[in-house]
Amino acid sequence: MFQQTAPKTTFASALNIAELIYHSVVHNIRKTHGNAMMSILRNMLQAAVFVMMFFLMFSILGMRSAALRGDFLLYIMSGIFLFMTHTKTLGAVAGAEGPSSPMMKHAPMNTIIAISAAALSTLYIQILSLFAILFIYHAAWTPITIDQPIAAFGMLLLAWFTGIAIGMLFLALKPWFPTFVGIMTTVYQRANMIASGKMFVANTMPSFMIAMFDWNPLFHCIDQSRGFVFINYAPRNSNIDYPFWFGVVFLMLGLMGEFYTRRHVSLSWNAKR
Repeated sequence: MFQQTAPKTTFASALNIAELIYHSVVHNIRKTHGNAMMSILRNMLQAAVFVMMFFLMFSILGMRSAALRGDFLLYIMSGIFLFMTHTKTLGAVAGAEGPSSPMMKHAPMNTIIAISAAALSTLYIQILSLFAILFIYHAAWTPITIDQPIAAFGMLLLAWFTGIAIGMLFLALKPWFPTFVGIMTTVYQRANMIASGKMFVANTMPSFMIAMFDWNPLFHCIDQSRGFVFINYAPRNSNIDYPFWFGVVFLMLGLMGEFYTRRHVSLSWNAKR
């Protein structure tokens, strides 16, 4: 009666892992609030506050004329949604349960399930918030038109993917340098308030400013998404290949680092956190 029954087929193993990830996703969503709906509403409110803050800032500073021709709030939201998805995913993955966590003492649980649940729960909340806010804006204020909605959504997924990749690298380094990684995670998230380029139109930026932003995969994702959202904007200073390969490289580095860390795990590391 104390034996654990292991799945006998590959399909059964996949179903077992999917079930574990599902329950971990639900746990992560309920982590901020006991009611899952309140947790989602909290994220929607945060996104709405971000949008209104930037709308007021652009209006007060007289920067609305520098934006793209088209719906101004849609221009702001095309940057805010990708920024929030990227930074929140990075923070969730970097803060996922590590190899020395007490949760890893339970046989079916492992770090890959914890990382997958952290990433998927963030994506679920962000997508739900995105569609809810866009629907409310479309129904209550003014109808909106997105030129290539599927491609624009693809840029959201690409921003999510790069957030996972960078978060994986931070997660692998965290047991070795917990204080440094905590500081760097916060610095990167705060720096992206400016470095993501969500407040600028990349085509109007001078070359010396482009060099300050084009290292950031989120900058490319936001600029390319605006090219898909607005019919009259064709991004010239960004591309899709760079954030994709950036994410692949950093994800591989993060997975290798996480594997090495797991091999050298020690329960005493919890005392350093």
